[in-house]
Amino acid sequence: MAQSRGNSSPRWTAVLLLWAALCCLFVPAVTVKHENFKTCDQSGFCKRNRQFADTATATSSWASPYTVDPATITFKDGELHATVLKTLGSGAEKVELPLTVTFLDSGVARVTLDEAKRQKGDITLRHDSKARKDRYNEAGKWALVGGLKVADGAALSETADEGYTKVFYGEGSKHQAVIRHAPFGIEFQRDGETQVKFNERGLLNLEHWRPKTEKPAEEKKEGEEEAKKDEIAGEDESTWWDESFGGNTDSKPRGPEAIALDITFPGYDHVFGIPEHATSLSLKTTRGGDGAYSEPYRLYNADVFEYEMDSPMTLYGAIPFMQAHRKGSTVGVFWLNAAETWVDVVKAKSTANPLALGVKGHTDTHTHWISESGLLDVFVFLGPTPQDLTRQYGELTGYTAMPQSFAIAYHQCRWNYVTDEDVKDVDRKFDKHKIPYDVIWLDIEYTQEKKYFTWDPLTFVNPDKMGKQLDKSDRKLVVIIDPHIKNTNDYPVIDELKKKDLAVKNKEGNQYEGWCWPGSSMWIDCFNPAAISWWKGLFKYDSFKGTLPNTFIWNDMNEPSVFNGPETTMPKDNIHFGGWEHRDVHNVNGMTFHNATYQAIAERKKGELRRPFVLTRSFYSGSQRSAAMWTGDNLAEWSHLEASLPMILNQGISGFPFAGADVGGFFGNPSKELLTRWYQAGIYYPFFRGHAHIDTRRREPYVPGAPYTEIITQALRLRYQLLPVWYTAFREAHTTGAPIVRPNFYVHPEDERGFAIDDQLYIGSTGLLAKPVTKEGATSVDVYLADDQPYYDYFDYTRYQGTGTHTVPAPLEKIPLLMQGGHIIPRRDRPRRSSGLMKFDPFTLVVVLDKDNTAKGEVYLDDGETFDYEAGAYIHRRFAFDGKRSILTSTNAVPVGAKPTAKLDAYVKSMSKVRVEKVIIVGAPKAWKDKTEAVVMEEGAKESARRKTVAMEFHAGSGKHANWAVVRDPKVGIGRGWKIDFS
Repeated sequence: MAQSRGNSSPRWTAVLLLWAALCCLFVPAVTVKHENFKTCDQSGFCKRNRQFADTATATSSWASPYTVDPATITFKDGELHATVLKTLGSGAEKVELPLTVTFLDSGVARVTLDEAKRQKGDITLRHDSKARKDRYNEAGKWALVGGLKVADGAALSETADEGYTKVFYGEGSKHQAVIRHAPFGIEFQRDGETQVKFNERGLLNLEHWRPKTEKPAEEKKEGEEEAKKDEIAGEDESTWWDESFGGNTDSKPRGPEAIALDITFPGYDHVFGIPEHATSLSLKTTRGGDGAYSEPYRLYNADVFEYEMDSPMTLYGAIPFMQAHRKGSTVGVFWLNAAETWVDVVKAKSTANPLALGVKGHTDTHTHWISESGLLDVFVFLGPTPQDLTRQYGELTGYTAMPQSFAIAYHQCRWNYVTDEDVKDVDRKFDKHKIPYDVIWLDIEYTQEKKYFTWDPLTFVNPDKMGKQLDKSDRKLVVIIDPHIKNTNDYPVIDELKKKDLAVKNKEGNQYEGWCWPGSSMWIDCFNPAAISWWKGLFKYDSFKGTLPNTFIWNDMNEPSVFNGPETTMPKDNIHFGGWEHRDVHNVNGMTFHNATYQAIAERKKGELRRPFVLTRSFYSGSQRSAAMWTGDNLAEWSHLEASLPMILNQGISGFPFAGADVGGFFGNPSKELLTRWYQAGIYYPFFRGHAHIDTRRREPYVPGAPYTEIITQALRLRYQLLPVWYTAFREAHTTGAPIVRPNFYVHPEDERGFAIDDQLYIGSTGLLAKPVTKEGATSVDVYLADDQPYYDYFDYTRYQGTGTHTVPAPLEKIPLLMQGGHIIPRRDRPRRSSGLMKFDPFTLVVVLDKDNTAKGEVYLDDGETFDYEAGAYIHRRFAFDGKRSILTSTNAVPVGAKPTAKLDAYVKSMSKVRVEKVIIVGAPKAWKDKTEAVVMEEGAKESARRKTVAMEFHAGSGKHANWAVVRDPKVGIGRGWKIDFS
């Protein structure tokens, strides 16, 4: 929810109205207000380091001032320790920087660089600040949960090489780290080939601590530059000790402390990741070259109002994980830093040398990472596959949480449903029009005067009754709770926050007060364990009255958004628990809040072990463990529909796959065509929610009328039909880190022509390939196929085959969806009002044969609600079609050795009557044309039913339409082993 109007205390009403007017909140602007957000040139540390890079690049004799002292190198138990010396000025003074390179059991390497003086606390802050003196080193506390076991097999090279230290590591010692002493740098190699380089261009720059020396003011001479220059290093001092922007001044008690490093990916033309930005999947260059951005990619979580397309500008979340990809290889880096960060991307192309045999042209991607504070802490991944990277990154930061089944169905939201009767009326109208949905949402207007944990007594008179009506159809309610707490009288929540001293502090150490929706507000500090404990208590049913077990939570505005703060967020010199400045922790702040909310929902009643659902706008690496996300306040424009696809794909490969975008666009009123096409695209978002601004017209699916309502309904039913596919994909993401929706390069890593494709997607491992319509008036789409397997239209079985682009008809009522040969797709065909009512519905298996008449697939099921699956209470079946024998089998996919449990027995028993009601074979062999029956054999059935004959129908295709066959009611259980013999 972006900034707009709202009821507040009289003290703040005028201020908020002025704020709304300034932001043009009721008439969406053409573009974001750039003047509210810094450019690199306006961010002191970014500007200094870009200038540093310019100097290094322009100076032919440039040498990095960082060297490793060989006498300090030690290696023990998989860790290398050394001291890097930073030479200042003429070389008389050196700064000691402790270096640690850790080689992990997973094959990942970790490089950290600190500052000895900071470690010892041997510094003096320039004023009586409450801030910590040392560099922030706790980002890993919030982001990392595993994967840190040190490798036993890592070893120093026995071959001495003057000026270098080499370490072999990884499985079979295929990886090697080559550490150059002077100047300091590291090359990471796989199978003898360099994949990643640190400090190749000499841009490493750790701004060491220095005391501030007050210089006498000098009279400025005519023509003299305003920026002051350090006499030794030639650095711009003007923003070392304070910095102003937009009327706010940031005090800097520790002085300059940025950390920067150049990281090169030699031979890699494509880099992906570092969300969140409204840009293409394959990141564009930011310096030089045709079509380059003029700014680096920025990672600084912010409430960006009406964000623009095709931009490196910061948005609501930050995941500093980048992957580089080329044919046959994927590598990456994870820059573990929670401070404001900028990343330049430059692609250096070299042409083939006709005089040198075998020397081909290639592209090196140079990146330059710049953070305002903290350590240099970088993880290096050498792949070699995209799947290796997402798995290893997930081992470090955690895999996505396994959601309740309702969470992956359709969510209906707007700012705002105005009364409890309004909510119940919307619920009834969905049923009247036979449109499925699972969740209805309430924005801030449900509260009493924007006080969270309250209900407006005039408009939400009986929230308990409202929740119970939803529960009758197994539907849920989500309400918004933000981190700003209204600072007013007669409000127990703010009284306790103040009394217990649990709010964020300003630089003087007093409780920080800013403006947000309620007017004067304070922000809970979830870095404080006591604050988290208190927060959890607020969600208890006897505290948050009117909530039920089917009530869940939306955390918005948690960047944090502060209306009167610099760049619409909190001052960087605010102080958090532990003495850390906000500048150190800004990007992880939102995650601490939604983590606390997740814990609160999990513990709101003793013995109620339901999986929480929390939606967050702000996020960081690790957020996937406890929340879903959406792309924020988009616009009802075709360009925003189009941009949602690469944004969501990027989230998936960056470890946070439970992602979506506001269907229909948050701001503005979409045309009926745009709304329809957006629903047809939205069914492919892992998180699927329609949402709209308070000043837009109502646009629930039943509103637009014929034929749009019917078309939207069919799209929604397709989502529900394929919920078994989605749930199985979530299980894979939860256990392996794989994306839920996948770009072409992830599925086809050898296909160079498809590396940059970001307007079509694969759903899980099912072979379903979707290409949403994102252009106004389009009646067809061009789908790119990266292999020579047959692909079939999901609805009419039209066959497409051959590497390259194929035109697929897409009139308004058609959703372009293809099935790749070689897959078996589980689905449920009976339309219901909500996913909960489908729990015991039968299954249809769609067997899509490949060139060799084979196929495979799987389905994962659990109770969709509790954590019993962690105790083994689930069904996981693997299906396979053997083309040589024409036999379809179902076997157990549960890991060998898994022990039966009481919870498993109870779950299997509850599902014992859930059957497979239909098997469809797409691409059925012509030899079957005269077949009329198939033989079914089921394990565990009564002897008389173990072998039975069932009817089969063969349908001959015409033209491009494939042959297909169907077996109706084979009478086999979804959770049992069985065979169907078509021979």
